[in-house]
Amino acid sequence: MKSRIFKTGLVLLVSMALTGCTFIFQKGRRSDVQKINELAAQLDELSRAKKLLEDRLGQEISDKQIKLQMMEKGLVITVVGDLLFDSGKAKIRHEAYPLLDKVSGVLKENMANFNIGIEGYTDNRPIKHSGWKSNWELSTERSLSVLHYMANKEGISPERLSAIGFGEYRPVASNDTKAGRQLNRRVEIVIQPKVSKVKGDKPEVKEETGLLETKENLK
Repeated sequence: MKSRIFKTGLVLLVSMALTGCTFIFQKGRRSDVQKINELAAQLDELSRAKKLLEDRLGQEISDKQIKLQMMEKGLVITVVGDLLFDSGKAKIRHEAYPLLDKVSGVLKENMANFNIGIEGYTDNRPIKHSGWKSNWELSTERSLSVLHYMANKEGISPERLSAIGFGEYRPVASNDTKAGRQLNRRVEIVIQPKVSKVKGDKPEVKEETGLLETKENLK
């Protein structure tokens, strides 16, 4: 009995971390149990997808062209930006098509119930001769290029896709070195867990200190 309670609690904590939301539960709420079970199933599905991607992209992972991570925002597939794009460009290089084809195949065939967020990032080198207003525009256009490729070339449902550009402002390494700047020039494909609304729920959404908090209106 204690083991079952512990496991349920662990699933709940991990699930809240992945979704970035805070839920308040009360005894006897059937929808709470349904949410826990649904999120647990999604975590299992994400783990299976990670293993499948590791199997299919073993060479690319070994060559450090891509990286797979389970993070708070979901299963993150990080692709080295220089593999996808030429310097200052947002058009996908032909050499990157096979990699995107492999990733898209798994997302379409094995993860049809998940949404996909595509995030673009750059280093901090200022835009000079490429025609972009700033690195924000460049990173956003790059993420949109990947989005359109997945939707138009690979047939992934557009309703599942979203794109955003963070420019130079979320580095994962120091921009003081060539190797660090290369790591910062990247695209992250995020497989996002989601919680479906249960009939009868009335969520109240409010913003506090810059964070979006979801608070269930429980009876």
